[in-house]
Amino acid sequence: MSYKKIKIAIDGYSSCGKSTLAKDLAKHLNYLFVDSGSMYRAISLFTLNRNLIKNNKINKESLLKSLHNINISFKIDTKTKSPQIILNGKNVNDEIRTPKVADIVSKVAEIPEVRKKLVKEQRKIGKNGGIVMDGRDIGSIVFPDSELKLFVTADIDVRVNRRFKDLKSKNIEISKKEVKMNLVERDLRDSNRKTSPLKQTKDAILIDNTLLSRKEQLDVVLNLIKSKKLI
Repeated sequence: MSYKKIKIAIDGYSSCGKSTLAKDLAKHLNYLFVDSGSMYRAISLFTLNRNLIKNNKINKESLLKSLHNINISFKIDTKTKSPQIILNGKNVNDEIRTPKVADIVSKVAEIPEVRKKLVKEQRKIGKNGGIVMDGRDIGSIVFPDSELKLFVTADIDVRVNRRFKDLKSKNIEISKKEVKMNLVERDLRDSNRKTSPLKQTKDAILIDNTLLSRKEQLDVVLNLIKSKKLI
């Protein structure tokens, strides 16, 4: 029996668990998982490595001139079976998760030309369906025709704890206060930028996973797919 391969768009705030949900869902459905945020983080890392930011201000003109030199792709890790992001031939999966990158990614992501480049790439990746993509404008801009749209949220303190534990596991020294400041600032910038702001579309289903376990949130979505007969 053949099944229809759909596009699933998952949007939401930083550290709300949307990537975890997207990974688990893609694995269960045998779909491709794409973390669109990692693509913006990759360009942010490029910006840092090329010293295109000074005094917390991005040299937009120089970055735009360099956009054609930025090549982003994904490679599946043979051991973990998880996608690894490749920036100009180098695996930067760990480098893009540092606080330095987190501090500027919203600023890079609000540049229209950057978003245009990556949206084009994202649409190309998901044109045939069979994909779960998470980010901030997937349901509204990248795949407005996706068969299932989810908007994930969680209590801010829960999100802070999740992000703090993740950074500590990578031996990155940072305080919870710094983590919270970063998340609050990113929420504000992402929700209020002029180009592709973070928002819940009218047809997106809200999932608050503050009190849900990893398995519980996956079960919620699988039941949604079943009840709506999407696959």
